[in-house]
Amino acid sequence: MAAKRFLAYLYSDYGMLVVLVLLSVIISLLTIKVQFPEGAGAGDQLGKRIAKTHGAEARVLAITRPTQGDRDFAERLKARVLDGGGAWLGHVEGDPQDARRELDRLNAAGEAITTLATVQATSDWKVLESVGTRFPALENPEILSPEGYRWPTFLRRDNLINVANQIAVIAIIAIGMTMVIITAGIDLSVGSLVALSAVVVAWCITHWLGGLAASGIGLLAAAVMAIGLCACIGLFTGIMITRFSIPPFIVTLAIMLIASGVAFMITDGDSIFDTIPDGFKWLGVGADLGMPNAVVLMIVIYAVAHVVMEHTPFGRHIYAVGGNPEAARLSGVPVKRVLVLVYTICGALAGLGGIIVASQLKSGDPNFGQLYELMVIAAVVVGGTSLLGGEGKILGTLIGAFIIAVIQNGMNLKGLESYPQKVMLGMVILGAVLLDQLKKKAMARSVTSSSPS
Repeated sequence: MAAKRFLAYLYSDYGMLVVLVLLSVIISLLTIKVQFPEGAGAGDQLGKRIAKTHGAEARVLAITRPTQGDRDFAERLKARVLDGGGAWLGHVEGDPQDARRELDRLNAAGEAITTLATVQATSDWKVLESVGTRFPALENPEILSPEGYRWPTFLRRDNLINVANQIAVIAIIAIGMTMVIITAGIDLSVGSLVALSAVVVAWCITHWLGGLAASGIGLLAAAVMAIGLCACIGLFTGIMITRFSIPPFIVTLAIMLIASGVAFMITDGDSIFDTIPDGFKWLGVGADLGMPNAVVLMIVIYAVAHVVMEHTPFGRHIYAVGGNPEAARLSGVPVKRVLVLVYTICGALAGLGGIIVASQLKSGDPNFGQLYELMVIAAVVVGGTSLLGGEGKILGTLIGAFIIAVIQNGMNLKGLESYPQKVMLGMVILGAVLLDQLKKKAMARSVTSSSPS
């Protein structure tokens, strides 16, 4: 019975979670292919094979690309070969010409080799074809690379992290948009605020903090200033809506144009990129906890927002204003204050999104954030928030954001162009709104049929 209630709760409040799971399963099945291990794990696997086959007679030369993953492969392989009593002849790191030079040197020295250990990317280099004939002194070594296995490309750890990282900015901004839409409003300015925030932080770093010489505290101050500016713009938006009763669509459309124009005016239409220090990339590119810092920040903000919306008076006030603003006012809810606050929060989160984008790309460009408002609204709607207000869940928005990210990632993995992706995204949005309307009609019929005649 408890299980049924739990499933009913998931279906009613997070029905799109089922859609996300089904999409993930379908894309996983469509992207099954032979995968090859990389890094230390690949070196460990191949080292065990060599030790088992040749033991103490193994004489191994590794040939890899100049990447950190391949270096980890070579280090673990070396440890396994030496543990088995074999001889480690060295590690060639570079291109086919580097491999040829080392093979020529070993051939001239008369060094016998039992195994040329390669990663998958270097195993088909032409220099390794007929190596026994071209380098006879090497005594016809075998060429080994890590064995492959069948697994969905979609479910690779690096791909899943990439999906989360790519949607982090949209998902963070969507928190504020969820609050706005629950109050039966809309905010079309978030994309332009992303660009404005990125431009302002880059301009402050360049002109006030000495550019490449900027300190960590200075970078933080510039980021806070940019976020604060966007929060103030959100505050202004809320005041215009509440004090002068201007429709949110009109106010935020005007702010969208103004913010975009100011961003272009600040930079004269150019990008600011060559004066940003590497330390600024920490938020957008760093991964201190094993996953991108932007993803960690997204998780933290969603946890806080969920608690606020579900367990605080402010969250209940947001739902009340969206459900019936007049009834909320008569109940003592400060309707205008709530509206001003949600637009301020939405502006601040858009500013934070701009900081993350600027950090990821190490630049500030007035073209950032284009169509972000549509992606954000799509995530909110797909996540189950009603455009009529009064309904919606923060975690539902996160699910909606991941549905969009999974669809885009799946089509990228299948090699589809961006045009079909737009068609699919539009169909998903339309389908989500249709399901929402059908659910409401079903609930209305259920209430009508259960009421006494």
